[in-house]
Amino acid sequence: MPSFDVVSELNHHEVENAVDQTRREIDTRFDFRGVEAKVTLEKSEITLDAKADFQLKQMLDILRLKVSKRGIDLVCLDIKDPEVTIATAKQKVVLKEGVDADSARKIQKAIKDSKIKVQASIQGDKVRVTGKSRDDLQEAMAMLRQLKDLEVALQFNNFRD
Repeated sequence: MPSFDVVSELNHHEVENAVDQTRREIDTRFDFRGVEAKVTLEKSEITLDAKADFQLKQMLDILRLKVSKRGIDLVCLDIKDPEVTIATAKQKVVLKEGVDADSARKIQKAIKDSKIKVQASIQGDKVRVTGKSRDDLQEAMAMLRQLKDLEVALQFNNFRD
């Protein structure tokens, strides 16, 4: 039976490139001259450090732009509240990866409600969709792309005929 997997994966190399480009732009921008502002990436967390809150907002805008230009969906960024003190401002951005249980249930329910002749089963951090024909699977993919209420970026892989 034909099947495919619904996953939410990040290309970590592209994330690294986006953070590196952000770092370079901050180093060359006029409004950041002489200011200690840095962007660091550790595993699945990006940390923005600056002297003031407005600089954090500018850094976050630059990061969003670079991430989107690298082909990464902005839904993958979980932006935490800034921690502002008198001397410094710090903000964390967590990279979301994998389909969580709530999103998997929403995907499964949407597939069931669509009346497309496919079945969805939750398998850890992915959802496997199986059906009798390739056309039904492609219809299910198109329907899932239209979903707006999910907090994860969806990709489709492991398409088997």
